Amino acid sequence: MSDRNRHWTVEETHADSVANFLNVSRETREKLEIYVDLLTKWQARINLISSKTLPEIWHRHILDSAQLVLHLPRKPSVILDMGSGAGLPGVILAIVTDHQLHLAESDSRKVSFMRTALRETGTQAVLHEMRIEQLPVIQPDIITARALAPLNQLMALCNAQHHEKLEYLFLKGRDAKQELTTLPSCPKLEADCLPSLTDKEASIIHIKSFNR
Repeated sequence: MSDRNRHWTVEETHADSVANFLNVSRETREKLEIYVDLLTKWQARINLISSKTLPEIWHRHILDSAQLVLHLPRKPSVILDMGSGAGLPGVILAIVTDHQLHLAESDSRKVSFMRTALRETGTQAVLHEMRIEQLPVIQPDIITARALAPLNQLMALCNAQHHEKLEYLFLKGRDAKQELTTLPSCPKLEADCLPSLTDKEASIIHIKSFNR
């Protein structure tokens, strides 16, 4: 992958550039295009994303989600995406990686969309139509979330899934560093704010055990 450390503009972000950045096959690029087409069509019926972001969908949603690939392990891992909504980032990660994705979402309409997107793109993932608090213990290697809740609430929601090797990757906005100050002090965890490729004011919060 190239261009790991620069911010992408809306104008340069499209199907070709994202596929090239991720170094994926033509088949995977076509799956991303199918997902985008489905999201656009479903958005006319249910609110999956902010409608004003539709013209910038490859930048605001596809690349923004796919950039997490830069921070995932190379070996096949189990990823739990909390509050998946329209499958951002969960379905996108399932399309572009070989990791095993678990997608947790309580809204039945959004689950229906994700089920359709997975079927139409020929992508494997496990859907959990339930509240996060009701999830069975999955033992994920990584937990992701995007625009779901403040950081302290996210960590509370993850509590039942926590184990000493678990890592967290949360796509956050301009208040990421401030949210880090709300976390209780824990000598066993370390947290970093990683730069976002799509927004100079946004960050990816990466939390992991200090002594792994």
